[in-house]
Amino acid sequence: MLQIFYDSQDFFLSVKDVIQSLVDDDLVAKDKIGISVCFWSLSICAGNQLRSVLQKLEADHQGSNKRLAELVDQCEALNKGREETISISCVDDSHFN
Repeated sequence: MLQIFYDSQDFFLSVKDVIQSLVDDDLVAKDKIGISVCFWSLSICAGNQLRSVLQKLEADHQGSNKRLAELVDQCEALNKGREETISISCVDDSHFN
């Protein structure tokens, strides 16, 4: 059974890619101890990371809402005193034939 894994490096490479992706996303921690590399993930760390991401997203959302309110106020200020105009244009079709 092990010979299959030794003959084909695809399995090991895909596991390595998945683990590296998890490490890159800070979902799994990695430490080198001597010649070994240890990987672990604690549920409390994941919870703290999710809370941190949530706080950042909420702050971004509040900032976006504030910016939206500022832009709406600017738009309303610019539109004060302006009259709505209606323009009608006629096109002669003889130029297109």
